[in-house]
Amino acid sequence: MKIRGVLWVMAVIISIAATSQEKELSFQELISGGKNNHRFVPQSLKQLQWCGDMYIYVKGDSLLAALPADKEERVAFTRDQLNETLASAGLPTIGSMPGFFVPDKRKPELAFHYENNRIHYDLSTNRIVAKYALDKAGSRWEYDKANGNIAFTKANNVFIITPDGNTETVTKETDEGVVCGASVHQNEFGINKGLFWSPKGGALAFYRMDERMVTDYPIVNVRERVAKAEPFKYPMAGMKSHEVTVGVYRLSDKRTVWLKTGFPREKYLTNIAWSPDDKSIYIAELNRGQDTCRLVRYNAETGAREAELFTEIDERYVEPQEAVLFLPDNPEQFIWQSQRDGYNHLYLYHTDGKMLRQLTRGAWLVKEALGFDEKGRNLFFTATAPRDVSSTEEGCPLEIYLWKLEMKTGKRTCMNTKTGVHDVSINAPASDMIDRVSSPVISRDVDIVNLKDGREVKSLLSAKNPFERYDMPGITVGTLTAADGRTKLYYRLTTPPEMDETKKYPTIIYVYGGPHAQLVTGGWMNGAGGWDIYMARRGYVMFTIDGRGSANRGFEFESVVHRNLGEAEMADQMEGVGFLKSLPYVDAERIGVHGWSYGGFMTVNLMLTHPDAFKVGVAGGPVIDWHRYEIMYGERYMDHPEENPEGYKKSNLLNKAGDLEGRLLLIHGDVDPVVVWQHSLLFIKACVDAGVFPDYFVYPGHPHNVAGKDRPHLYEKITRYFDDNL
Repeated sequence: MKIRGVLWVMAVIISIAATSQEKELSFQELISGGKNNHRFVPQSLKQLQWCGDMYIYVKGDSLLAALPADKEERVAFTRDQLNETLASAGLPTIGSMPGFFVPDKRKPELAFHYENNRIHYDLSTNRIVAKYALDKAGSRWEYDKANGNIAFTKANNVFIITPDGNTETVTKETDEGVVCGASVHQNEFGINKGLFWSPKGGALAFYRMDERMVTDYPIVNVRERVAKAEPFKYPMAGMKSHEVTVGVYRLSDKRTVWLKTGFPREKYLTNIAWSPDDKSIYIAELNRGQDTCRLVRYNAETGAREAELFTEIDERYVEPQEAVLFLPDNPEQFIWQSQRDGYNHLYLYHTDGKMLRQLTRGAWLVKEALGFDEKGRNLFFTATAPRDVSSTEEGCPLEIYLWKLEMKTGKRTCMNTKTGVHDVSINAPASDMIDRVSSPVISRDVDIVNLKDGREVKSLLSAKNPFERYDMPGITVGTLTAADGRTKLYYRLTTPPEMDETKKYPTIIYVYGGPHAQLVTGGWMNGAGGWDIYMARRGYVMFTIDGRGSANRGFEFESVVHRNLGEAEMADQMEGVGFLKSLPYVDAERIGVHGWSYGGFMTVNLMLTHPDAFKVGVAGGPVIDWHRYEIMYGERYMDHPEENPEGYKKSNLLNKAGDLEGRLLLIHGDVDPVVVWQHSLLFIKACVDAGVFPDYFVYPGHPHNVAGKDRPHLYEKITRYFDDNL
């Protein structure tokens, strides 16, 4: 018995030691879609959000709720209790907790969709306060907080469900080329929906998009026994674009008025906003050339164009992203966001078009205006500003903080004490916020913070490092100087665990390089992803640099790409190559590059332009010819092909195919609606014509990104290619 006892203790010790020295991390652990990936994502609180004055989240089969000042959370209801309530209302029961959302933060009311039902549930009384039978073919549901109506779309038309269960028909389009109620302009310019209720609920504004003049683009569904064509509208740069108008449907008289947006019809109607009194609609109108933006006010009752409040012009482009934000205590004043001084900042305007003052300024940018407190005295926004308000230094683009701005005095106060990237949500009275923060040393902290003084009220979560039992790579963030000789660039270097600097390691540059993206951050692991970790643990050096053209550094930094996509971005990536070659442990003869979408364009371009620097490349969903990319994004950065023929020619990688020397793998989804399959197919043909030999792989049934359970397969494919050739 003693011997058995000793053996048992030894077995436990060995087991603990083995657990603490776990070595294997596969794509199933490190890549989204993998079976075990959830274990290696920092813990979070499921469905954490504000509901009235309470914060709520789901834990197991219970929904927990509490006020910020409460010492403990209470069980608001369990799944069994919710099922009892549903059954008593004659509704089907649920097998697991649904996805809850809060239709109106001011009320303690939850909503959820299931089995073509929409349920509104009052947390204070534990009863169902509204239920809607949803149309099975409907989509894009938009809730009217004032009156409880729900607008939705079906078969390209707009309908409304009233609280008493009636359905009203708003539009009656019969041509498949006319779409009502959907987002327009390829979801550019911050557009993410097509239905807009007025504040008082008396009217619904909606987009009407006429695509009949746009060429059909063929997508082929190969899963059918006989492959089936499923075309969609895809206006390419230089081609005819769709035409958009805005309708306003009034519930009082069931009448639709069309805003008189006039000519030319080929323009972009962006950032729709209602006035607080329901009488006017504000639209940021952009010409097709995207160098002139006009803020226009329309009469919502007649559709008449009331006033052009102001115009912004830039020789490169103007890119409105946010609608006007009215002051709660003054309906004659609103906030406008603009990059006119070189960084995205906030401006206070009168509704007559007069700018009253610039609210924020500095070498940093506003990320998001979150709204005001109840009396409108303070505005809350997130920004990359340095926490020391007296600093004249450029903000740190790696970090994001919440700020409070006193509207009367202009005093600005940072509401965060922890260094890092803060993702915040504010409750309805703007008294407290849920603060989710990550940093290189914080996987995820979730706190309730008081917005009066920035005091932490309570800590809801301090997530453990999911990799604490593993030998992890070293992650270093530093700066280099761009190819222009003056601009600071941030890079991330991920190196193998216990690296021997006397040895030479193969190195891979992961690149995006284009607008609206930032890869190096001040968040968890400085933004390094699962593939970086996997490759570094297997003996690769992984490198990423955010060159000029990428996001969060101001307008000049990002717009330097205008009319010459690929030039400044490649020059900065080559500065990164020079840095890598200066490191004693980097094998200069074994440098590879990988990227997707714009990063795919960069990967192919780097392989063709600098064949002496790169031995291997893997390009996913690559743009090959900007002349064949969609009009809104393409013409913003390259202008119309007739206006910039030289720029389109220089960036057309079909013309460089014969310069391929290294090993290049292209990967594409065959139903990609963003970078259509034609790009990489034409490049393969150009390579055949030039007598060079790239490799190719297609993911059937996948759009622009390979997601879901096939994503680990994607990274296995990419890794094998680098293993075999680098």
